[in-house]
Amino acid sequence: MTSKEISYGILKAVAILAASSIALLFLYKIATVIIYCIIAIVISLVLNPLVLVLMQKLKFKNTLAVITSILVGFLLISGFISLFVPLLLAQGKNLSLIDVATLESNYHLLLENITLFLDSYNINSKQLLESYKLSSFTTFEFIPNFINNFFNPLGNFSVGFASVLFITFFILKERYSIYSKFEKLLPEDKKDKIINSVNEINRLLTRYFLGLLLQLAIILILYLVVFLIFDVENALIIALLCAIFNIVPYVGPLIATIVACLLVMTSGIGAGADFSNETLPTTFYVLIGMTVIQIIDNNISAPLIFSKSTNSHPLEIFLVILIAGILFGITGMIIAVPFYTSLKVIGKEFFPDNKIIKAFTKNL
Repeated sequence: MTSKEISYGILKAVAILAASSIALLFLYKIATVIIYCIIAIVISLVLNPLVLVLMQKLKFKNTLAVITSILVGFLLISGFISLFVPLLLAQGKNLSLIDVATLESNYHLLLENITLFLDSYNINSKQLLESYKLSSFTTFEFIPNFINNFFNPLGNFSVGFASVLFITFFILKERYSIYSKFEKLLPEDKKDKIINSVNEINRLLTRYFLGLLLQLAIILILYLVVFLIFDVENALIIALLCAIFNIVPYVGPLIATIVACLLVMTSGIGAGADFSNETLPTTFYVLIGMTVIQIIDNNISAPLIFSKSTNSHPLEIFLVILIAGILFGITGMIIAVPFYTSLKVIGKEFFPDNKIIKAFTKNL
């Protein structure tokens, strides 16, 4: 091999690495757009049967059928969201009854007692708070910070909603044209494998989403039982809200527990219950009940449902979600299992003889 060939090989490798890096960076920068497209595709898959019924049974034109289907979906979602309006109004009324001055005074008294307790065991509470960046909790500064961090993303909701709606409309309207163009772009020697992969991914993801709905239904029922046992106000709506949070693996249940405890406490304030003897114990019992439910869900129901629906081992699912969460945060945790399942299908279809891929896809 000549020096010229070696130089050419090095330059080629560098060019490939540079192009790959630029491509990955580009995909990272447009990650939001990719998420919008994924959401639109999922919605279009859900609405497509309704579009077909309107066209075949009621003789709607394609565009009218698509618009009608999107409107029906929008009305269903709006009706679902409207269920939470009474809860928000009730909690707003309860919060208006809070004596902020007394609450802050009691809060600071509690902090002083905790500080004295820690000091009695030679624990420097100030240093502890600073080391764990909890100093904001010694005042009420964390409340506006929490509210800002929670509501700021809502400012981008309108853009995201409009984008998803626009993309969904054209996916449904041009579905046959898109599929036809997609087939034409495929290389002839790989066409069958790609189409088989798409069909298998569609089948497994359908099973996955059905499994997810089953998991949420189980969680909803268990939450509802706990809330009814302890006579929580608006039990069904709070249970439904907490079940929705469980869409985010591992992190969602923690958020659901915090939200439920806050709602139970504010409901107790609105009902005029004694905070120390009634509201606080009820909140504690609800916390225990939800923790037990999460232990059952995280260790029994969720791994079994997801492993069966995607033909993957429960440990495999757990590690995939954990890694995706570390790399890409909450969004990564939500899409981890569908994305990983798709990769397995593609790997099995295109590299069936690879030992590693064969080991991971033997159940597909």
